[in-house]
Parts: sequence; C-alpha cells; structure tokens
Amino acid sequence: MNSNSRNTEDASLQSEHTRPGPVHSPAVDIFESDDRICLLADLPGVRPEDLKIDLREDVLTLSARVVPRGTEHEQTVAGEFSRGEFFRQFTLAETIDQSKIDAKLSDGVLRLELPKVERAKPRQITVRAT
Repeated sequence: MNSNSRNTEDASLQSEHTRPGPVHSPAVDIFESDDRICLLADLPGVRPEDLKIDLREDVLTLSARVVPRGTEHEQTVAGEFSRGEFFRQFTLAETIDQSKIDAKLSDGVLRLELPKVERAKPRQITVRAT
C-alpha cells in the first residue's frame, strides 16, 4: 500500500475542491499482519454520514467534511477546532481483497480492515519423504 501523503498546503494544490476552506490530511497509522492490513485514520469531528470512502482503479480515497458543532443559539468564544475537509488517498496493492474491505468510525478514528487475498497470505509447505 502506498500513501500519497499530503499536508494541508499540498492537498489544496494537487486536488481540485469545489468548496472553500482548508483541506487537512488526516494522520494515519498502518499495521500489517499475515492476513490483513489495518489502517487507522484520525478524523476528529467527522460523523459517519459526513465521511466518504471511494475505491476506484486501486485508489482508495478518504474524504470528509468537518461541520461546526455549535448550535444557532451559541456564539463561538474560542475556536481551536478547524472546519474544512479531510482528504487522503492510498494506492492499494494487488494483494488486497478489495471486495472484503471493512470500515468503522468510532470516537473520531476510522478503522479500515484491508484483508489480503489468499495467495498473498504466508503459509508453510509440508515436506514429504519419498
């Protein structure tokens, strides 16, 4: 899996966005086991309905809109949480079984489970005596 990591400035320059505002590249941790790759992406303030995960031609795209959480009756006193969009792309290796990718969003962290195809999983070969 290759990451096309982008900082806020790079993401704005390399992709076209139709909405004004900053574009953030979420921090990502990637773990691998014999049967899968697990990707954890930090998406604070993103709700499941505001997250889009798209897979086209081996490119996995994460995009999300950060919506302000205050109500119409509240006035912002201090604002450290930035609104805008999250955007990150990954090129998937042919070892990923794309039909079995699973996504869960909990407490601002997206967990993507990317199972490997059977032929990519390591296995032991039994040696027989003849």
